[in-house]
Amino acid sequence: MSVRRTQLSLQPVTWTLAILLLASGAAARQQQDEPAVFSEVIDVRVVNAEVVVTDRDGNRVHGLAASDFELLVDGEPMPISYFTEIAEGFAQGATSGAVAGVPDLDPYAPVGTNFLIFIDDFFSIERDRNRVLDSLEEDLLQLGPVDRVAAVAFDGDGLEVLTAWTNDASVMEQALDRARGRSAYGLERLSELKMSEADRETQAIFEAAADQAFAPDQREAGELDMIEMEAQEGGIGAGQAARAQSFAGDDEAALKDLVGTSLSAQELRYARRLEDQLELSVLAAMATMRSLSNQPGRKVMLLLAGGWPRSAALFTVAGKGDTSSFATSADGSLMSEDELYGPLVAAANLIGYALYPVDLPGVSASFSGDASRAFGPDAQPDDTRAGPGSLEREDMLHSTLDLLADSTGGVSMLNADRDQALAAAVEDTRSYYWLGFEPTRREDEAFHDIEVRVTGRPDLRVRTREGYVDMSRDSEVSMTVEAAMRFGIPPDTRPLEVRFSDPVRAGRRKMSMAVEVVIPLDHVELMPVAGGWRNELEVRVTAMDMDGNRSEMSRERILIAGPEKPRQGQVFYYETDLVFRRRDHTWVIAVFDPLTGMVLTSRGEVERK
Repeated sequence: MSVRRTQLSLQPVTWTLAILLLASGAAARQQQDEPAVFSEVIDVRVVNAEVVVTDRDGNRVHGLAASDFELLVDGEPMPISYFTEIAEGFAQGATSGAVAGVPDLDPYAPVGTNFLIFIDDFFSIERDRNRVLDSLEEDLLQLGPVDRVAAVAFDGDGLEVLTAWTNDASVMEQALDRARGRSAYGLERLSELKMSEADRETQAIFEAAADQAFAPDQREAGELDMIEMEAQEGGIGAGQAARAQSFAGDDEAALKDLVGTSLSAQELRYARRLEDQLELSVLAAMATMRSLSNQPGRKVMLLLAGGWPRSAALFTVAGKGDTSSFATSADGSLMSEDELYGPLVAAANLIGYALYPVDLPGVSASFSGDASRAFGPDAQPDDTRAGPGSLEREDMLHSTLDLLADSTGGVSMLNADRDQALAAAVEDTRSYYWLGFEPTRREDEAFHDIEVRVTGRPDLRVRTREGYVDMSRDSEVSMTVEAAMRFGIPPDTRPLEVRFSDPVRAGRRKMSMAVEVVIPLDHVELMPVAGGWRNELEVRVTAMDMDGNRSEMSRERILIAGPEKPRQGQVFYYETDLVFRRRDHTWVIAVFDPLTGMVLTSRGEVERK
């Protein structure tokens, strides 16, 4: 996809024609004359730190004041801009300081918690998921009168909002009923794992042949016959065994190179597939969290995870005997845990969510079922013995949940704790200290460590989020557009009206369409500058074909300028041409207002002509 011949127009005609900043030298000179607000707008945002203080016996400590706490960011003291204690769901005093983005709490007023339930249908087994959903429904009675719940489910393809924020128990019960009726795809993930392990056994035959190639002087006449016999017993057949012999004898250098990698070709293929699936699930959780972040009060995500390993590489080779090798854990061709889960942690900490991950499988040391069979919701393991690597894999799944919880100030719900996940989260969020601070924003994508101490009380334990990433607005908008591309428009995103012309051929295997984007000026902010009203918006366009191939995101900056404040109902027209390959596409167009952070988005389909 490409963008060409951009034109901008504005109605009514009392407004000045807006100009594309990079369109001409005159435009560039005008840009240089503009105040700095149009070239760089720094977002001021409060970072929340919900702090739990306990004594040595694990009991909550009440009655502390702001002066009792020391807040450190990257080891340096940071002033506390906002402080209040919440005890058993009630504010214990007036908040100190009026800070944008945090609630203005009255003394002894009830303080609600927003519980966002993210249901991972992509990795979960229906039986395990529904068991936890049943317990969630039973625990709805534990919610307070000002608590709210929302629920979203993800199946690997799209997100379904089962309910927006509500404190109506009947609405929530209906949402959980719909969740129980959805398809779950965890057995498919198990089938993929079993196929990978079968491929590993096949690869072992080739490695055995490689050993013969590496030491030809030690090869005895009957050894290759033994390899062939073992291969037949392993189920790969005499033909493939013959290939192994041929490969070992005729292409020794290539086989050495293959065996010398940290993962075999088959293992790497599975690990990359698993990594792509995990990355998509993480993106879905992020999109859910960001689109449902506008609720005042404390925010908690109950992450019903069907099985997210901390390392795709180590999960792949679990039980092989070399999972502790540095080469496997540091495989450069695969994502690290920070690359995989870091964006979710960063988004949660930046917008104030604590993650409470729930271990849907529970104790699942072994599952030897065949996922290709038509198992129903009551499917059970074929035996209770732990297979090779089962305990290691379960530990990796738990490790991910611990990582997400510890990084965001939440609590992981492992094994039997899954049966009281909501009740435990409600209890854990009833009493805490709410601290807020206003960091200096550089938008440099750097991680900043948060440490909270109770001065003079080394006997007390403090739990809070571990830090935040100073994410740039560019990255935030890109994630919004990416989420819209994958999962549709978030419910709280302002919509855009987009009009397309009929597609026409634009050369070999391409088609062109004229596009008109209608931007309502009621939804963007214009500032009085030099006797007029102005703002600089950014328009982003991207597309994805039916195979998941995405175009590079195009970005254009446009300056809106007028002699007077726009009247209600006025609109701005942005016109451009889009060039697509002659295939079916999904497109997303987003307009970003740097003054308010508002993103207006539209999504649709283009059919091949």
